Amino acid sequence: MITPENVLRHELIGLNVLVVHATNPAQEGITGLITDETRNMITIQTPVGLKHVPKKHSIFRVTLPDRVQVELSGSTIIGRPEKRITMRIKK
Repeated sequence: MITPENVLRHELIGLNVLVVHATNPAQEGITGLITDETRNMITIQTPVGLKHVPKKHSIFRVTLPDRVQVELSGSTIIGRPEKRITMRIKK
């Protein structure tokens, strides 16, 4: 089960997301479903198509399945998703 405490160690694909802050002001406010994730980029399905947002210097508000919202700094999720799932989280 995904909780705010362990969201960094879970798969983000399939979660709803809002881009709170991005280096490109045109990307702020993008909302939709995360459909793909690479080392440095998140792909979001929006009503008007796919949007690619770099993780670095971005802040994402992710809605978990139990409707709890968590803000994630893009710099903390940089890296391949399969490696992030197995990494240790520093407290």
